[in-house]
Amino acid sequence: MSIEIKISKKRFSYKKAMLLLHKRVDEVKLGRNKELIWILEHPTTFTAGVSFTKKDIIDKKIKIIKTNRGGKITLHNPNQKIIYFVINLNNRKKDIRKLINAIENSLIQFLKIYKINAKKDQKNIGIWVKNKKIAAIGLRVSRWIAFHGCSINISNNLNEYLKIVPCGLDNKKVTSINNETNLKPINYETKLANIFLKNINNI
Repeated sequence: MSIEIKISKKRFSYKKAMLLLHKRVDEVKLGRNKELIWILEHPTTFTAGVSFTKKDIIDKKIKIIKTNRGGKITLHNPNQKIIYFVINLNNRKKDIRKLINAIENSLIQFLKIYKINAKKDQKNIGIWVKNKKIAAIGLRVSRWIAFHGCSINISNNLNEYLKIVPCGLDNKKVTSINNETNLKPINYETKLANIFLKNINNI
């Protein structure tokens, strides 16, 4: 099974990225294109998953883009990396939990490079450093094609999270690689993509 790795240097608007992502989903369903791992950044954007509520919005002035992914409200902003997937589970084990495990393990392995001891949380999806969230995960599955993906905070402005209840977790804080270590990720996108590629191919 061949997965295309795409690394975008310029920032993509969320709406433009979604058009391209959903086009790829349709192509994969029809067997007309490869699966995808796509690494990129968005300008500051607040998105709401299918289970969000209005009480998750603290700053009522912000614009929210509703999506069809799982989860609640989250933030995308510069210097946060987004990893989008289009993975055909018809050609693998039809097990969403195994895919989520592969994503979680990939994020944890990447963070270990920077001496950050991160972990899963049995109650709250995502990746955590102590009681602070460093990476979010939100997936959707259609006819066993899994898409959307995850985000990891590198050196983004975390103050933007004060405008929302991130992922519905008002008692949790967020953090970033920049907050947790003096080691600065540089030219790391290919390494990050290859970690995901190895773990997803083992499903």
